[in-house]
Amino acid sequence: MPGRLRLTPRQAAARAPGPAPAPVAARLGHRLRLTALAREFSDDARFGPVFVVLTIGAALIATLGLLADSPAVVIGAMVVAPWILPLQAMAFQVLRGSLPAFLLALRTLSLGVLLGVGVSLLVGWLVPLPDLGAEVLARTNPNLLDLAVALAAGGIAMFAKLRKEAVSALAGLAIAVALVPPICVVGLSLGAGEWLKAYGASLLFLTNLLGILSGAMVALALLERPFRGRLLRSQLGLTSLGLTALLVLPLGGSFLNLLARSRQRVEAQRIEELVDQSLRNETLTLGRDAELESVQIRWSSNPPLIVARVNVSDPALPTYAQVAAVQDFINRRLAPRRFRLVVQRTAIEVVGPEPAPIPPELLLPGPQDVPAAPLAAPPPPLPEGPPAPAEIPAGSGSGLPAPPAPPRTPGGAS
Repeated sequence: MPGRLRLTPRQAAARAPGPAPAPVAARLGHRLRLTALAREFSDDARFGPVFVVLTIGAALIATLGLLADSPAVVIGAMVVAPWILPLQAMAFQVLRGSLPAFLLALRTLSLGVLLGVGVSLLVGWLVPLPDLGAEVLARTNPNLLDLAVALAAGGIAMFAKLRKEAVSALAGLAIAVALVPPICVVGLSLGAGEWLKAYGASLLFLTNLLGILSGAMVALALLERPFRGRLLRSQLGLTSLGLTALLVLPLGGSFLNLLARSRQRVEAQRIEELVDQSLRNETLTLGRDAELESVQIRWSSNPPLIVARVNVSDPALPTYAQVAAVQDFINRRLAPRRFRLVVQRTAIEVVGPEPAPIPPELLLPGPQDVPAAPLAAPPPPLPEGPPAPAEIPAGSGSGLPAPPAPPRTPGGAS
């Protein structure tokens, strides 16, 4: 009819009474879920009193744990730290395409980082330790393994955020990828004037930051249908992935150095075993009178120099020929590599005062001086044949009862 409004099939289906078609219901469900996620991530990105208190507490605990060189205390600070929440909000807003919300989450995280550096600087000034412990040094030399852990943990953290049944894994993820301890190491290093350590800790923090962000974005793009394909179309997302890829350059060098040190440790242990084996088994004279104290390998020499410290009872050992024999034995075993062996010998001398002799009557007999107990005389041999029974008179006091008297018969016969 002229003048009648014509509807498309999709509009007619939407206005028709009854349940909505499956594609429309699916799109409506996705829209509602995205609205709920946007509200939840917006709450995580806010800079509020709870975030401030948790940040200051985590930074204080981590700094004290680093100064005390206590891994357990540092782990406790990792669990308290709330920084992974704005970081996940940043990943969500990148795929959503909301730049203002992304900048809000970045602002919250940046303020938290400044608070952490300030707390660690203050504690470092109040407790000026002359030497930083192993917990600090462990966070100043990151490598590719740290980036791989951050990528995996970022993806699992986003999975736990979207799937509430996996929320118990968040504490473990906070421990696996720590954001607060590296920042506290930066503050302590800056306060102590250790610029190289501060750079290494900053690189570790940046590695964890970009690794978590990239892993969370990839997991979100794979788990949520509306976000599939958005990661490659987002300039901010591509920028984050590009910065993460650039970290391969500084981290790759550290990883190669780690591999080289690991190979050197394994080879040093093998060389130490060969030196000890050759000293004890191959060199007979030296093996009886020498004890290997330590082995040090100077890899900077050409060829590498092996310095073996031995304790010897004969100051003339080992001889030049014996050291040359041990060196040849090591080079045959480790061919084609060659080493030079130097033995530093330390003579062992028994030194002690000479006491006056003790009078013989005051000496206590030792175990070898105690005479053996005399053996008892053997019993006489028994005569052959069964022995005759001994007659024991009645009432002789032998303790045996007397035999009964025979019965009497008439006439007096017995």
